[in-house]
Amino acid sequence: MTLTPLGDSAVVVAVGAGLDDAVVARVREVAAAIERDPPPGVVEVVPAFASVTVYYDPAHLTDYAALCAAIEARALRAEAAVPAQSGRLVEIPVCYGGEFGPDLGDVAARAGLSREEAVALHQGGRYFVQAIGFLPGFGYLGGLPERLHTPRRPTPRTHVPAGAVGIGGSLTGAYPLGSPGGWNLIGRTPLKLFDAVRAEPALLHPGDRVRFKPITREEFARWM
Repeated sequence: MTLTPLGDSAVVVAVGAGLDDAVVARVREVAAAIERDPPPGVVEVVPAFASVTVYYDPAHLTDYAALCAAIEARALRAEAAVPAQSGRLVEIPVCYGGEFGPDLGDVAARAGLSREEAVALHQGGRYFVQAIGFLPGFGYLGGLPERLHTPRRPTPRTHVPAGAVGIGGSLTGAYPLGSPGGWNLIGRTPLKLFDAVRAEPALLHPGDRVRFKPITREEFARWM
């Protein structure tokens, strides 16, 4: 673990070098621990892929070294408490290809696979939510098989429908809301990934594990 100043009002706590589920779990626990018991002067805690940024008010800071020591102590205690297996397992049904996945053929061709082989490889991946961002409830999912890594589209679409499942570089994920987007679309889920009226609006949380389940067009229609 390393602490690095970020300007004159923040400290970045690096908790790992990789992007695996263990690092995500540590990030989540460290951020939660600092939020529960913030050192004097701390105003915001922002978790990222493999780090936590702690913002403080310089006007109320009297001892920077003491602040860093307090942050590090809380982070170390949190890391020690991370469970061996964390996060829920969330199953997401997906109807692959066709109008729901207009880029499936391109992704498959780039990988040297048939469409069916590409679907099987994507569906069989072991995924975990690295972070939430871009849109409310949008989960950046690590664990995409390397053969399916595909650069983002050179020209983003002006509208991607809610539920669209895509690939962007080494990540995969599903759009919780309609928006512009540059990921390669390979399918769509009928699940509501974000619903403002739910007690917990976002379906996915950092550290969750995700499994994709192929469904037919008829099954998709019954969900709607």
